[in-house]
Amino acid sequence: MKKLITVITIIFSVSVNSQSVLPDLNLTILNGEEVSIRSISSDDKIAVVSLWATWCVPCIKELDAISEYYEEWKEEVDFELYAVSTDDSRTIKRVNAMVNGKGWEYNILLDTNNELQRSLGASTIPLTLIVKNNKIVYRHSGYSSGVEFELFDKIKELK
Repeated sequence: MKKLITVITIIFSVSVNSQSVLPDLNLTILNGEEVSIRSISSDDKIAVVSLWATWCVPCIKELDAISEYYEEWKEEVDFELYAVSTDDSRTIKRVNAMVNGKGWEYNILLDTNNELQRSLGASTIPLTLIVKNNKIVYRHSGYSSGVEFELFDKIKELK
């Protein structure tokens, strides 16, 4: 029994720790360039990473809600939002049109093979993370009206 508990503890510990830092992955920017996901939050930079898709209504509602306050919030706290599309090869063509139509001023990254989503253990989207020095310091899944203010409160705590 003790061995079983020890094994479960080790597995849980490894699982939790592997998800507490950003993985070492490259994602594509809309213009086709690649960027290391770890480069977005080094040197004490605060980054918000939001996994979304064009077909995900809660994802779009969340990004629209944040968009209303984004510029104002960035003036108060220095941070960047990276909206990481998890659209696959069938729906990826919709990303650019949606971003332009919505007027989102976010950094848009593409995770078409869902590598980031898998490495974060994200079974559902939207998934919103706050990252500082490549450490995930806040994680929220799903969307409900008003959760964007909780997100900003967490960002302010980190400044």
